[in-house]
Amino acid sequence: MRRAVRAVSSVLIVAGVLLVADAGVTLAWQEPITALIASIRQDELSDQLDRIEQAGPTPAERAALAQLRDARRRMAFLARSARRRARAGDPIGRIVMPTIGARYVVVQGTGTADLRKGPGHYPATTFPGLPGTVAIAGHRTTYGAPFHDLDQLRRGDRIELRMPYGTFVYAVERERIVPPSATWVTRDVGEDRLVLTACHPLFSAAKRIVVFAGLRRATPAGAALAP
Repeated sequence: MRRAVRAVSSVLIVAGVLLVADAGVTLAWQEPITALIASIRQDELSDQLDRIEQAGPTPAERAALAQLRDARRRMAFLARSARRRARAGDPIGRIVMPTIGARYVVVQGTGTADLRKGPGHYPATTFPGLPGTVAIAGHRTTYGAPFHDLDQLRRGDRIELRMPYGTFVYAVERERIVPPSATWVTRDVGEDRLVLTACHPLFSAAKRIVVFAGLRRATPAGAALAP
């Protein structure tokens, strides 16, 4: 009986230590179990995106691209095609924020299942290469916490969106803290910009932190390069 009690006590102590450790890691950075899940999914998404880039446009799209001599028009054509094909949870490109050491595959959609894979593109907003607002949401403490350090971005910091058809460089312009109901942040405002959103403060969904960045440069890639 004593041996059994000691065994049960040991199991409970170990479980308690693990729970405390999990809580400590979560408070210090992010929830570790969902972080592992997100890491695995990001690897899978990266492979999918590589295959999409290697496959390139369809024969019909290539024929249409051959008639477009301007790189901006080719990028816009490919952006429209990519947006039309994108389904919830599909990888569409990569976001890179050098200042905070962040690099993630972006998926289409901002539903619960989509954001568990990585940062998600608001479907109602445009794709890079087309006029208007590109908006992306991400978690700050779970599922890889891609936007954990969003509050550390400063004016002028570079953000890149690397799409199969081009790389789009944005510069941070400002940050706002808004209520969850502030849907106006993703609206078109007559300029090409990037909007990043996440819950705020950490471990709370009471408000949203929003980072606004303006487009500075667009460089064609893949099929958007000169034929």
